[in-house]
Amino acid sequence: MNRTTIIIPNYNGLRFMEPCLTALKKQICSDFDLLVVDNGSEDGSVEWLREHGIPAIFLPENTGFSGAVNAGIRAAKTPYVILLNNDTEPEPEYVEQLERAISASPRIFSVSPRMIQLYRRELMDDGGDMYSIMGWAYQRGVGQEVSRYDRPCHIFSACAGAAIYRREVFDEIGLFDEMHFAYLEDIDVGYRAKIAGYYNRYCPQAVVYHVGSGTSGSKYNSFKVRLAARNSVYLNYKNMPAPQLLLNSLPIALGILGKYMFFKKRGFERDYVDGLLEGIRTAKNTKKVPYESRHFANYLSIQWELIYGAALYIYEFSRRQIVKPGAKIPQQTEKRRDI
Repeated sequence: MNRTTIIIPNYNGLRFMEPCLTALKKQICSDFDLLVVDNGSEDGSVEWLREHGIPAIFLPENTGFSGAVNAGIRAAKTPYVILLNNDTEPEPEYVEQLERAISASPRIFSVSPRMIQLYRRELMDDGGDMYSIMGWAYQRGVGQEVSRYDRPCHIFSACAGAAIYRREVFDEIGLFDEMHFAYLEDIDVGYRAKIAGYYNRYCPQAVVYHVGSGTSGSKYNSFKVRLAARNSVYLNYKNMPAPQLLLNSLPIALGILGKYMFFKKRGFERDYVDGLLEGIRTAKNTKKVPYESRHFANYLSIQWELIYGAALYIYEFSRRQIVKPGAKIPQQTEKRRDI
C-alpha cells in the first residue's frame, strides 16, 4: 500500500498542470497515489484531465482552496497526504524527503518543504509559515537567499501549497475550515494541531519550485485583501481563549493599524476594513476550539511562538530592505491560494 496521496487542487489552472505532473513523474519515490480536485474550472482543465486519464474529483462549483483539499483528504486512503499547488515543480527527491521527515515522530502533524521561486531560483518563496503576536502571518524566508534556509527546524505551520500532513490527525482536530474559503486556512489548521500537542517542521531537503499567485493572478487585489482580513479575525477568535485574546489585544490592534496603513498606500484600505468588519460579524459562525486545561502548556508554548514570530518578522523584514545592486527582493507577506 502506498503511504502518500498527492492532492492537487485546480481552478482554471490548465497551463500549470503539465509541468507539475511531469515533475511528479520524475520522483525517486514513485509509490504514491495522485488525485486532482478540480474546483469547477472553465478553461478546459476538466476535459484535459479526462483525456489523460488522471484520477480526479470534479466539483460542480468553486468551493475555494479549503473545500477542494478537504474533498481530496476525505477521498484519500493513505496515512499521509501531500497538498500541492498546481503552479509548482518539485525536485525528484521531494516526496521521499517529505515522507522521511514526517515519519520521524508520530507527533509531527505536517512538514513544509523548501519552496523556491520558480523564476528566481536563488531566492526563497517559503521556508514554512509563521504567525506573530500582531496577528500577521507570513512566509518564513521569502525573498531571502536560498542558502540561508538549509537547516530543518520547527515552524508555526506548514504552507499548504506543497506540504505533507498526517491524515489521522485531521480526525482529531478537523479538516481545513471551509469558512476561510482561501487564505490563512493552513495557519489555522496548523494552529489547531499545536493546541492539541502536535508540531510542524521545515524540511529543506524537500525542494519545490513555485510560481506564486498562479490562480489569483496578482499579489494584492480586492478579493484577496478582503478575504485575508476576514480570515485573520476568524484565526484569532477560533484559536485563542478569551484571556489570551485579551492579553494580545494591544499588539493585535497595532497589527491591524499597521496593515491598514500598508493597504492604504496601495488603495485597498476599504477592502481591508470591509474584510475585518465581515469577520467580526460572522466569527460566531465559525467553530471555536474549546479550551481544555490539559492543553494549558501548549497555549503557553504557542504564546511564546507568537512573540518569537514577531521578532523574526522584524528581522527578516529588515533584511529585505537591503537590496543588492541590480536586484529586486520581493516584499511579499500574503500567500497565494489556488481558488
